[in-house]
Amino acid sequence: MKQSYCGIEILFVAGFGPITQNTGESKAFYQEALGLPLKPMEGNEEYLLTEHDVLSGVKHFALWPLAQAAQSCFGSDRWPQDLPVPQAWLEFDVADIAEATATLVAKGYRLLVANRLEPWGQSVTRLLSPEGILVGVTVTPWLRD
Repeated sequence: MKQSYCGIEILFVAGFGPITQNTGESKAFYQEALGLPLKPMEGNEEYLLTEHDVLSGVKHFALWPLAQAAQSCFGSDRWPQDLPVPQAWLEFDVADIAEATATLVAKGYRLLVANRLEPWGQSVTRLLSPEGILVGVTVTPWLRD
């Protein structure tokens, strides 16, 4: 079911997961203790993910190393000291990323990335939530039905 909230039409939760500072410890917990079927993303051994729709209710679950999240947002492996270090990431796939981005800007939110096409084909706008979650509004073509 599509929902429109304040000018942003959210289609589904595209993905969720922790942002890791020690991928080995996180892998031990999520894969070995909880039994999640995590595997490295092709070409990126540190980014551990589940296959599409393996976990009911989640299109994409992954452990995202902090250095890679920083690289995606700032083009550097270091998270800026003036921003809270996020503990998790959450992405909402939206009907219109340009409209969603404009709505967030109009509401005064500080965007870390604005409507950028990632090398893997996803369009994304990212910002930090009040709780310190790295939130994305996205268009993720391979997750759409």
